[in-house]
Amino acid sequence: MERIKESTIQSFETEHINRVRNIGGECAVLLKSDGSFPLASPCPIAAYGSGVRRTVKGGTGSGDVNVRHFVTVEEGLLNAGFSITSSTWLDRYDQVMADAKKAFSQYIQQRAAELGVNPIMFGMGQPMPEPDYEIPLVAEGDTAIYVLSRKSGEGADRKAEAGDILLSQTEIRDILTLNERCARFMLVLNVGGMVDLSPVDAVKNILILSQLGTPTGDVLADLLLGKSVPSGKLAMTWAPIDAYPSTEGFGNPDDTVYAEGIYVGYRYFDTAGIVPVYPFGFGLSYTSFALSETTITADETRVTLSALVKNTGKHPGKEVVQVYVSAPDGKLEKPFQELRGFAKTSMLKPGEEETVTVSFETSDLASYDESTSAWILEKGDYVLRVGTDSGSAAPAAVLRLDQTVTLCQLRKICAVEGLEELHLSRKAAPAEQLPILPLHAEKYAQQTVSYSNPPAEIACVNTPDWQKVVAGEQTVEQFAAGLSEKQLALLCIGRYDENPSPMSAIGAASTALAGGAGETTDRLSDLGIPTLAMADGPAGIRVSTQYKLLGKGVKSLDNPLAMFMDFVTPEQLQMMAERIPAPSEEEKNAPIYYQYCTAIPIGTALAQSWNPEICRTCGDLVGEEMSRFGVSLWLAPAQNIQRSPLCGRDFEYYSEDPLLSGLCAAAVTEGVQRHPGRGSTVKHFAANNQETNRYVSNSIVSERALREIYLKSFEVSIRACEPHALMTSYNLINGEHACNRYDLLTAVLRDEWGYAGLVMTDWYVTTNMLSGGTGRQNKHPQASAAGCVKAGTDLTMPGAGSDLEDILNALHQSEHSYAPTRAELQRCAVRVLWKILQMHDIETA
Repeated sequence: MERIKESTIQSFETEHINRVRNIGGECAVLLKSDGSFPLASPCPIAAYGSGVRRTVKGGTGSGDVNVRHFVTVEEGLLNAGFSITSSTWLDRYDQVMADAKKAFSQYIQQRAAELGVNPIMFGMGQPMPEPDYEIPLVAEGDTAIYVLSRKSGEGADRKAEAGDILLSQTEIRDILTLNERCARFMLVLNVGGMVDLSPVDAVKNILILSQLGTPTGDVLADLLLGKSVPSGKLAMTWAPIDAYPSTEGFGNPDDTVYAEGIYVGYRYFDTAGIVPVYPFGFGLSYTSFALSETTITADETRVTLSALVKNTGKHPGKEVVQVYVSAPDGKLEKPFQELRGFAKTSMLKPGEEETVTVSFETSDLASYDESTSAWILEKGDYVLRVGTDSGSAAPAAVLRLDQTVTLCQLRKICAVEGLEELHLSRKAAPAEQLPILPLHAEKYAQQTVSYSNPPAEIACVNTPDWQKVVAGEQTVEQFAAGLSEKQLALLCIGRYDENPSPMSAIGAASTALAGGAGETTDRLSDLGIPTLAMADGPAGIRVSTQYKLLGKGVKSLDNPLAMFMDFVTPEQLQMMAERIPAPSEEEKNAPIYYQYCTAIPIGTALAQSWNPEICRTCGDLVGEEMSRFGVSLWLAPAQNIQRSPLCGRDFEYYSEDPLLSGLCAAAVTEGVQRHPGRGSTVKHFAANNQETNRYVSNSIVSERALREIYLKSFEVSIRACEPHALMTSYNLINGEHACNRYDLLTAVLRDEWGYAGLVMTDWYVTTNMLSGGTGRQNKHPQASAAGCVKAGTDLTMPGAGSDLEDILNALHQSEHSYAPTRAELQRCAVRVLWKILQMHDIETA
């Protein structure tokens, strides 16, 4: 671990920022273009909108990154040589925002007081809607941009209101005015999720810049000047919010019913025949492309498609070939089409062409049959469709299966009763006059899964000695067998203080890493067991920027009250300040160390690249910084499905599609885990699709939708590149907390998928430390630390004395809701020890 004392920018920071800048264009999505961009050279430009000076680099909460500096749009334009002619407008807008922020803070304080709840917990993640304003558009020149920003984050969902999902009336007015007035005008969307653009459909140039981390403003300048070209594609369908079937009932604090079933995103719109504003996978370029000469080969094992892509325009660019499959309706209802593969070209010059290949396993076409608990391929025609988005995909060939095949027999999981799901009749996928590629049922063999039996207790044969374990003279199992129940239980909960501070809930529960989210227990240090330090993500490493070394621990120098300033009264702020102890003489005299990290593009932006290599590059960058600052586990990537645009945390997630999400997460993990002793933690497993009352919200979902949509993303990433760790979600699934579900964490994750890594909870799911932010009585209880052990969740994080008590009491109380055996406790402790041994051995090798 490298300690940096100097506060000046380091060479690695410059290198990493440039690396992100160079890939930014691949994450930006051009929605509309009239050919007036890119610009030939820097020029006078009128820049309007909240995002010019208040550019959003990423979301709030655990997805934030404490950087040294990030580039706003205003700064990026000036860096590139533009002269901004709208400074007067921007100055007046500053005052509008200052007044709006003050009013919003007062609203949060007032509502919290009315509900009788903590204003910090109530205000956490609450997005302030964009205010209305009356400022004349008086800047000179015929070139203008309007940068529309939206900020969202952990702890609160978005709203279908003006200034959030919807545009405000002043935004609509000014955007349409500029579009009519200026010869060259671009609407730039500095957003992490969908906004309803229906009222400004007349705008001729629209770019989703997204939120691209540290160099966001520089990336926009590069795109405007053609130094970089937009080649991103939407990872989520954009439509009016009322058109999504998930909107009805979204955000119910107790029970959210996934009534749409498998019809998530484009699966719904395409099947229902509803044309969205912008389809899934859509994205233009400064140039144009043509697809031709498609060839397809297929057998019972694999499907391979090749297509010739030609740049037919006047600018360089990249295109994405997307392959969808329309499966036959039979016993099971099917979506009209589903993404099964994609490939992106290299940068093609005008007139240049390239053959790209998309390949996937034939078994990927299977659907899940709840009635038999099996993955099946139904008899009939599987129509392969090729295009550059879900709306343009056209039939290219047919795979014809002669009989229904059972591919894999499984156990039923997450049973639910009385759930009524959406049913749709779809238009038939045309199969006439297409090449027919036959598949033969007799060539398939049914796969069987061996499910775990209850573990047997490991008998104690010697005194535990960690140094012997490191030397290979004693196995981890033998070491664990010699530990007491309390020692085993301590291994299964994170390092905690007896009197935890609320700061530990927001990324400061570690003593080994300043600003670290947590770490494994240090209470067995007398046995020589080291710890694993964890840092939040997923848009880079979230740690403190400045710290001091004090004794055996670290002391963050970042202001712990900074994030609370907006939501508390001066009196409350003073009370909080008085609780912070005065620095000791040792602390006063200790040198200051710095750890500035790089903010990478948010998860949605990475998925919009449709390029796993871009994701791998960002993972590699994060892995380098983990090594530099001593982070063992990065609590990312977050790969929950974007079920609804209303989810406040969608910016962290990749896509509404599990294949795209899973491949992006796998690539990020590969990049991180190239670095010895560094690991990813995929999260949140599973069905974490809203922030409202997230600690005790119950997701009611069918087994088919769970397996085909919400678990599939994790299955794809885990099978492609096993992450070192996995984090469970806060929510319940069909009445039981995800971290307490044996069927998910052992039967599916371990037995069906063969996952051998570490499983941990999200922070404080087993306590009530963070609940109570709504001022209402919750229907469902908190999770149980003993239940985590019983289910196979190895680590309860960040740990608390009540967790230790729950586990030890449950070992000897048969009436406990979750009564683990010592063998089950040993099983979880062994997996923690194995991961500590593995990562420290690699790191010191």
